Amino acid sequence: MSERLKIGISACFFHPDGERKAAPSKTLLWIEQSTAHWVLSQDALPVMIPSLQGETFRGKVEVGAYAQWLDGLVMHGGADVWPGSYGEEPLRPEWSGDRTRDAYEIALVKAFVAAGKPVFGICRGLQLINVAHGGTLYQDIATQKPGARVHRDAVAYDLNFHPVDILPGTRLAGLLEGGRHKINSVHHQGIKQLAPGFVAEAMSPDDGVIEAIRHVGDAWIAAVQWHPEFHRPELGVVDDTPLLRDFLDAARAARTQ
Repeated sequence: MSERLKIGISACFFHPDGERKAAPSKTLLWIEQSTAHWVLSQDALPVMIPSLQGETFRGKVEVGAYAQWLDGLVMHGGADVWPGSYGEEPLRPEWSGDRTRDAYEIALVKAFVAAGKPVFGICRGLQLINVAHGGTLYQDIATQKPGARVHRDAVAYDLNFHPVDILPGTRLAGLLEGGRHKINSVHHQGIKQLAPGFVAEAMSPDDGVIEAIRHVGDAWIAAVQWHPEFHRPELGVVDDTPLLRDFLDAARAARTQ
């Protein structure tokens, strides 16, 4: 057991809302079962990292302690990124995102990178990684990028699919053998300006929306806009196992160093 990789997974926040009787009176932290099971599929141990802020926080544990203890970080999906995190005002109230979660996850990314541990982003995770490094987002692709394909269908949800082009010469092309693949699409926001120090590794062929990114420096940071944890072979989608194995190989290398 001690030899198994320990992979941190950033939490989603469910905040108290006094206007809804069904809402909790305290903040809830949670992760999607599918994300944990994706990590488990390669015998790594998923660990949800709690928030180290808020009125209920006690003690002196800092985020760096988790970055030192764990072998890598997965940033998974969830609420929109707060536009203020990239210097904008929300175009609509419903696109205000989760400012509290942004601060929590930006601190996680910085701590794991500083500790020399790999970071992998999924959907919101890609967007947050981009923002944390100075990039910007489309608050709503359909509104701000006319003519774009439907990247989120509320009814179809994870059964909304479209093709993606893996860009030649990238590490992702080596992992997924390049070319065009079928992926799921469950996002209405996306990268507008790519952060400095990153390259795009995949794009939506019809509208140019960036679907995968990777850091080009010493830090191991990669992310995809789709949800590999939702992919099942019978759906005819790309096999994302090489992405997970590549991330875990980086985590294993960081441990030995």
